Amino acid sequence: MTAVMTIGERVSEIARKALVREIDLTPKPGLVDRHDSGAHRDMDYPLFLCSIEAISPFLERFYQQGCETAFQPADRTLSALRATGLACERRMFQKTGGINTHKGSIFSLGLLCGAVGRVVAGGQELSIERICTEVAYISKDIVLNDFGCQGNTSSATAGEKIYRRYGLAGARGEAESGFVTVRTYALPAYLSALSEHGPSGRADLVALLTLISKNGDTNIISRAGLAGLDFSRKCAEKVLNIPSSIDDEVFFENVFNINKIFIDKNISPGGSADLLSVLFFLTDVEAAFSKM
Repeated sequence: MTAVMTIGERVSEIARKALVREIDLTPKPGLVDRHDSGAHRDMDYPLFLCSIEAISPFLERFYQQGCETAFQPADRTLSALRATGLACERRMFQKTGGINTHKGSIFSLGLLCGAVGRVVAGGQELSIERICTEVAYISKDIVLNDFGCQGNTSSATAGEKIYRRYGLAGARGEAESGFVTVRTYALPAYLSALSEHGPSGRADLVALLTLISKNGDTNIISRAGLAGLDFSRKCAEKVLNIPSSIDDEVFFENVFNINKIFIDKNISPGGSADLLSVLFFLTDVEAAFSKM
């Protein structure tokens, strides 16, 4: 007899599959996939699978903490999620030998699983809009609280330095906005491509390229500066402008070509890859629980 999964188990499995789906997507420009390591020299596909294995046991706990703090102020939820997130990061670094494979995804998926827990505990519908509204509520003022203090610049993280210099808030800004880039740009592009091309992987790539073209990706900036961000956006837009009637083989070949260029220029749109996992999670949760 097959055991029935709890809601928390189902949510954590959807989150795990979102991470696997992102790393499995091939080709990806400048990113680790099944074909190559993109612009990275210190990580590869097996390492990402190892990292996902390390992260997975924590995903249900994020959900449970959302449930447990659902009727408390949102900052109580955030504090609980942060503590678990830090433990999850430590486990990731232990398994990867100190290499940051999924820090951004731990942050985003931790918030999402926690938000789902709060929504479920409140007896509300698990729609994309409702989940993202809850993430924004949990994350209220997180950018100001984490980056607003003008302390010692030498001890600032890469994210803090980029925020102070360019005003781009990275993963925190996306969370505080309720993942506005995902909802406003990537989701419509993904659904349109999925309707036209089916589940061939092309829709996933359209979503990723849309994110690269719209997201202020701080990972790109940290490696290639604002010029690299502008260049990567133009490359993504060029592929997105390929007529949808062009067959998949030509489309994928164009992505392979961009990957070569990104490798040469040391461009890795890691922040956009994290948001792709967010998109996968949101669409799959809504589909799985639409009849609740």
